Amino acid sequence: MKQIPRYARDDNPTMLPSPYRGRFAPSPTGPLHFGSLLAAFGSWLMARHAGGEWRVRIEDIDPPREVPGAADTQLRTLERYGLMPDGPVLRQSERDAAYRAALDRLLASGDAFECHCSRADLAGSGGVHRACVAGARRPDPAIRLRVPDGTVVAFDDRVQGAVEQDVAREVGDFVLRRADGPWAYQLAVVVDDAAQGITEVVRGADLLDSTARQVFLQRRLGLPTPGHAHLPLVVDGDGRKLSKSLAALPVDDGDPLPALRAAWLALGQAPEGWLDSGALHRRLAAAAAAFEPSRIPRTLPPLAALHNAPVIDGA
Repeated sequence: MKQIPRYARDDNPTMLPSPYRGRFAPSPTGPLHFGSLLAAFGSWLMARHAGGEWRVRIEDIDPPREVPGAADTQLRTLERYGLMPDGPVLRQSERDAAYRAALDRLLASGDAFECHCSRADLAGSGGVHRACVAGARRPDPAIRLRVPDGTVVAFDDRVQGAVEQDVAREVGDFVLRRADGPWAYQLAVVVDDAAQGITEVVRGADLLDSTARQVFLQRRLGLPTPGHAHLPLVVDGDGRKLSKSLAALPVDDGDPLPALRAAWLALGQAPEGWLDSGALHRRLAAAAAAFEPSRIPRTLPPLAALHNAPVIDGA
């Protein structure tokens, strides 16, 4: 994946598709930590700044990774932080029929195919599938999307700049339904973004590498492609994202203001844009009015340095 130097951007919300609709889509693998709060708050601010809607989706299609009760805990935390969705919460675990319909269309068109290859079969190509390896057929094949040679996808990200990826060479034919049964993230997120009418996907930069695949899949399904803004990733002192770090402590449900202020600064916003007094809803309304998307940095310092920094400058 190639990132081109940051381009000049016009942050006038009238330049965005109308009506604007953003979303926050956590996986229920545990309580919200500061990194996930940054993604939630950033996507909420983008939506409110554009005068649009903000939705919440629970991405619960990977049962082995889920923590019982985590989804409800996450929703309760969002409520206590004043980040309320404009509409019902969508749960991917209830969307099997929609994913099946999309997969059937791709199979019927020849864009998707059964794959009996194991990970060991693809080890020689670095896990990139370009052709099935001869071998025994499996009773539970995966379903992959066919990616023709020379498939290059480019898109402009409002935070990270212009991005280009040779999907065929770097990713290959990617999985839509896993051999063990669950739907793949790429298929579910594309189907659900279209169903929810999402006009801009605002999420952490750890998902930037998935975006070209999703754009290509949207084209194959004839679905609209939203805009993208990948927020800087919060990492620990060793450079690990918080979801994989011991530093991933839950945010405090009892006192949301310190974490929200820290997230505001981490998003590169001017300190004076955050009210130091008043009710939570007043502070959030003032933040939405003062929010400047062009100030969001590409990257952040490690978490310890972030907590000690009064302002995060753009990168």
